[in-house]
Amino acid sequence: MGKGLFLVEVLLSFTLLCQAQQRPQYTQYVFNNYILNPAISGIENYTDVRFGYRNQWNGIDQAPITAYFSLHLPIGKNYLYGNSNSFSENGENPMKRNLMQTYMASEPHHGIGLYGVIDRIGPITSSDFKFTYAYHLGLSPKINLSLGVAAGVSRLMLDISKITLENSLDPAISENANNKLQPDLGLWLYGPDFFAGISAQQLLNRPITFTNENGYNKGKQVPHVFVTGGYKYFISDEIAVIPSLMFKYVAPTPLSTDVNLKVAFKDKFWLGGSYRSNDAAAINAGFNIHALFVLGYSYDFTTSELGRVSNGSHEVVLGILLNNRYKVSCPQKNW
Repeated sequence: MGKGLFLVEVLLSFTLLCQAQQRPQYTQYVFNNYILNPAISGIENYTDVRFGYRNQWNGIDQAPITAYFSLHLPIGKNYLYGNSNSFSENGENPMKRNLMQTYMASEPHHGIGLYGVIDRIGPITSSDFKFTYAYHLGLSPKINLSLGVAAGVSRLMLDISKITLENSLDPAISENANNKLQPDLGLWLYGPDFFAGISAQQLLNRPITFTNENGYNKGKQVPHVFVTGGYKYFISDEIAVIPSLMFKYVAPTPLSTDVNLKVAFKDKFWLGGSYRSNDAAAINAGFNIHALFVLGYSYDFTTSELGRVSNGSHEVVLGILLNNRYKVSCPQKNW
């Protein structure tokens, strides 16, 4: 085995063991579930644009840094130009308790979107650019089900300038990038006071390699499965508590569990906390600025052994609500 191949495998193993997954880690997925589940494409009746940035394990040299953008919107004449969300034309606070009385399932419609993610750890950078599609249909007057799919290109790059090789002509590294086509799938069930979903990424077990030599093609991408759900409890007419869970499974690592709690105050701001098993605890906050901008921030306190050398993780997400003709300032169907 060449020294270069050994280094690449060590780096990939470090990423898998520390993050329990090959895909990027997020705390603010509770603020943008679309980045994990394509079935959310077009779930609201405006164009949802998000920009996210995560600095993980601050203080550790060459620790993971993740940046992404996402955009999705509904399509279909009945959905775009009919009052399918039960809102008055002047807008209404989706956090009000009385919305549960007037909530109606969306008209059957399509949703489309796209996103791009760049995740860097040390000399290895992974990037994804995918298009998404979902179909939403009503199962009952208040319950919707959507099925989504994503497809695009995943790219893995190795910055050879950041590593030192014993042999500059090491056959384990003859190129610094490889591209793979990757499909993702997802389901999302939602109503006025709950959501539940399941999604899968990296379904095709593509090989990970930086060489054309067959004898060195040892690594592979593994499927990631995400199962999530949440429920909305009203404390008063305009204050709601939203607990949620997410289970992540990436073979052969143990099942990972995220526990979240969010307290939303009207349609103005929210506070919350999260716990990720054997990894971190986090505090979260968000603000809804009129009917155009939403902003979320989280800080992770590392609870694993990495906490001895890490100053925690920062993550921020900026959202823009375009074509928001009902002037809502927070989501109704994906809170």
